[in-house]
Amino acid sequence: MWGALLRLGGRRGLSGGVPPPAAPWSQVVSEAEKIVGYPTSFMSLRCLLSDELSNIAMQVRKLVGTKHPLLDTARGFVYDSRNNLQMRGLVVLLISKAAGPSTAELSFQHNMVSGIYSSQRSLAEITELIHTAFLVHRGIVNIGELKSCDGPLKDMQFGNKMAVLSGDFLLANACTSLAQLQNTKVVELISSAIGDLVQGIYYENSKSSEENCLTDDIGISTWKEQVFLSHSALLAKSCQAAMELAKHSAEIQDMAFQYGKHMSMSHKLHSDLQPFVKESSSDIMAFSLNCAPAVLHQEFLGRDAWIKQIREAQGKGNIMDYKKLQEAIKAGKGVTSAIDLCRCHGNRALAALESFPPSEARAALANIVYAVTRFS
Repeated sequence: MWGALLRLGGRRGLSGGVPPPAAPWSQVVSEAEKIVGYPTSFMSLRCLLSDELSNIAMQVRKLVGTKHPLLDTARGFVYDSRNNLQMRGLVVLLISKAAGPSTAELSFQHNMVSGIYSSQRSLAEITELIHTAFLVHRGIVNIGELKSCDGPLKDMQFGNKMAVLSGDFLLANACTSLAQLQNTKVVELISSAIGDLVQGIYYENSKSSEENCLTDDIGISTWKEQVFLSHSALLAKSCQAAMELAKHSAEIQDMAFQYGKHMSMSHKLHSDLQPFVKESSSDIMAFSLNCAPAVLHQEFLGRDAWIKQIREAQGKGNIMDYKKLQEAIKAGKGVTSAIDLCRCHGNRALAALESFPPSEARAALANIVYAVTRFS
């Protein structure tokens, strides 16, 4: 099954021939930023340095000493170049430059800087603001599940209030900027992406609270539907909206959507695979029991056998032995199937790029795919 899907990428796909060497993620991003002429690591700087958000930052300092996840999110804005929180905006800028102006917009090329319209740059910032807002909202903790070591109850409740208010503030800024683009179709696309994000997060948080239900009983097709909503819809629809702003045809808009969708799916699969493919780390990384390798492992193994393996990996106090569970998953077909699926989505992203003329920007978009679909 997976072998047939891998051939979708065609001659330039990831399954045949000699692929180009995959550069480190940080190098790929750095080179891409030079192509678009825009330091996307500062994409949301105007908002982040506003008086309102500065006041929020002062309040967040009160959480120091607790384990509230809002602190980790805030640190990530400054220190986390490995996960590159600005990846979505960068992709929007790259695909805008790769497509260039449409024949209908050739007379307005004087409005372009480095081959990108100002409205497309605004859209990239909007995409980042929306993504950041939802990252902040994800930092809301379930008060009922807190332990004494997490921090004082009043501080954790305060952290939740800050996560709600600061996330709402970022989202409101994004919506204001979105309206200023004065394009009804773009507003409709991005608004639907926000709806998709809400639905995707709802699925993530609506797991059964029963003690004997440790994982979702889903197949990989359902997993992909949920991941599209929570991780891929925003980028896919932002790429399509960037083409709409330049008045490109419906076909080009669809290819931009397909690239954004499949590239972000491969990115998510790559992230899910890290605890199972990293060789240098001596520490066993904790992983979600609903990550792609685990879902595929369950699909091959059967629900009952999977639950039995989880139970066997639980020690005293229901503390999970992730090393034991990791070895069980690696011994099955879940990891290799997840790698194949990651490459399958990478191939589909590369196939969508064939609709764009050869350029540095298109090559950078391909390199982003290669960076997350190479496994030793």
